[in-house]
Amino acid sequence: MGGEPLETTLGERESKITRRIKGGSIKVGLKRAVYANVLDPETHESHKLKILRVTSNPASVDYSRRGIITKGTIIETEKGLAKVTSRPGQEGIINAVLIRGQGG
Repeated sequence: MGGEPLETTLGERESKITRRIKGGSIKVGLKRAVYANVLDPETHESHKLKILRVTSNPASVDYSRRGIITKGTIIETEKGLAKVTSRPGQEGIINAVLIRGQGG
């Protein structure tokens, strides 16, 4: 069976953890994150933006309270709200799409 889930949180610095998986490959997971790669769908430009807070997580109410970032989480960035499209515990990076801007 699989191991314990790597729950990515909002933290002071990025911390990547490597794990050996079936077949001898290595999987990189993200433990804490400060920044996310956010795509603006209107201009099709990507920016590295600071994550201000975790707004909601549809995976679990407990994850929303604890500020865990998984795929589908709504995060607040410097340019507005964004939805996480990557799996940070599995891929080692946070990619998101801007869903509402703040005029900036």
